[in-house]
Amino acid sequence: MEAYLDHAATTRAFDEVGELVSHIMCTDFGNPSSLHMKGVEAERYIRESADIIADTLKTGRKNIVFTSGGTESNNMAIIGGCMANRRRGRHIITTCFEHASVQQPCLYLEQNFDYEVTFLPVDEMGHVDLEELRGALREDTVLVSVMMVNNEVGAVLDVEAIGNTIKQFNKDILFHVDAVQAYGKMRLYPKRAKIDLISVSGHKIHGPKGVGFLYMADGVRIHPYIHGGGQQQGRRSGTDNVPGIAGLGLAAKMMYADHEKTSEWMYSLKEYAWKLFHALGDEGRIAIHACDPEHIRETAPHILSIGIEGIRSEVLLHALEERGVYVSSGSACSSNHPGISSTLKAVGVKDHLLDSTIRISWSVLTAKEELDYAAAQIRELLPVLRRYQRK
Repeated sequence: MEAYLDHAATTRAFDEVGELVSHIMCTDFGNPSSLHMKGVEAERYIRESADIIADTLKTGRKNIVFTSGGTESNNMAIIGGCMANRRRGRHIITTCFEHASVQQPCLYLEQNFDYEVTFLPVDEMGHVDLEELRGALREDTVLVSVMMVNNEVGAVLDVEAIGNTIKQFNKDILFHVDAVQAYGKMRLYPKRAKIDLISVSGHKIHGPKGVGFLYMADGVRIHPYIHGGGQQQGRRSGTDNVPGIAGLGLAAKMMYADHEKTSEWMYSLKEYAWKLFHALGDEGRIAIHACDPEHIRETAPHILSIGIEGIRSEVLLHALEERGVYVSSGSACSSNHPGISSTLKAVGVKDHLLDSTIRISWSVLTAKEELDYAAAQIRELLPVLRRYQRK
């Protein structure tokens, strides 16, 4: 049996998405900037995808800018937003457990353009204290950037409360939300939450890799940093990735088609997984981070972070891989750069579990049998691997 439990890293494209992408690449392959019928057909795919996505956010087509994925969307929002509004101030607020594609653009602006970055702490559940946020806001604050769902532990930030706090202080401060792990799994309405910019990636929701979008609220200005043909109203030049964009739109449509039902299914899997993996513990040697059974539905429906004392995460990961179980030892986007996770430190994980934590993540396509199989393999491996634990 095979159990793929690394959906927070990437998902398998829906069959329908793969078929559509292939059709556009090989049949409706026109350049949307062309004036002939092939170009018109390509442009139609882009408009339809933008309409689908806009409808999921209760906004309009003009608010959607297609990108190459979450990293570009985050960079565009943070660097482009700050540079377009630098006369108002050079202070940025983010949290201490953001994805690298948020942290690094903030540090880039600090190191090269004299911006100052404030990193807010989070509690053991991954939540931001609104009083700490209020205390950090300043007259020269130009942008606040937070993730809606943490990619390592599945903590959910109350973006509506954060947005209201920011806009009560100063309505001109840009509010950016990294929704890469939230979109498709949770409802998100930017106008209600007073969000100016939202980043999303296609391959996290059973869409293609290499495509994503940035939501931009009406009136928001950013400096484009890809210049050329003036596509997408001059906000991002370059020939549009029509197959990817169409696939992204279809994936979004499918994820939200029966959202209440799929959300309930994924939360039921999380409740099941929590009990299953918690039961593997002996004398408190297994810990589930930033998630307790009473508040599971206040966390993301698809991520569980598990600390297993006495076994390095990479050792367990490869042992499971040999048995057809695929999990993660942290964020896949930084897995080639070994080091202790800042996220685990931020939520107060004990030192002896910092390099002994795995992340399991599932999707709408996951079966309970996959979780059962993974837990059974871990149960078999624990006594074997602990014989070789470091002293």
